[in-house]
Amino acid sequence: MFPPRIYPITDSRLTGLSHRLQVEALATAGAKLVQLREKHAAPRDFFEDAGAAIRIARTLGTKIVINDRVDLALALGADGVHLGQDDLPPETARRILGSGAIIGFSTHSVDQAISAIEKPIDYLAIGPVFPTRTKEDPDDVVGLAGIRAVRAAIGDFPLVAIGGIDDGNITDVLDAGADSAALISALLVPPDAIIENYSRLMSRF
Repeated sequence: MFPPRIYPITDSRLTGLSHRLQVEALATAGAKLVQLREKHAAPRDFFEDAGAAIRIARTLGTKIVINDRVDLALALGADGVHLGQDDLPPETARRILGSGAIIGFSTHSVDQAISAIEKPIDYLAIGPVFPTRTKEDPDDVVGLAGIRAVRAAIGDFPLVAIGGIDDGNITDVLDAGADSAALISALLVPPDAIIENYSRLMSRF
């Protein structure tokens, strides 16, 4: 299904692992779509690491979406990009990346979600659902009620929930109407258990 029930997002600062190693573990466990998110590395370092991640993903049948950076997604031949409210508009990203690219778009309210489904995107994300420590200066928490409200407003448009989702609340998130749960800490910590973490969560769905 698209988007997949579990949508992994990499974090090198959290894990101490390169994006390539994280992708290799996630793809080995069965992940079919992984987002690379990097807010701290030097652009050249991320370019090289992301390129290596894409190459290993290709061999394992996994698609790679790059957070924010349309330029890197184009240069590296990634499968798509995930955009925030302050990034390039989805219309521009679509012109640059083409009709076959995956384009996701972050929203933080019902109004933003309603506007988003008119844009040339493949899925929208709503969040943060719960408090999160993996994003600096996060937006206001929307809670499960926020997921329900967005689902009611957008019909069957593909919806990813993100922010503070873990083993204890993922079922509630999906029951509230999300098609997919984006996970970071719940999958990546501890970093030597990424395969085990992914497999354990997927076995529930």
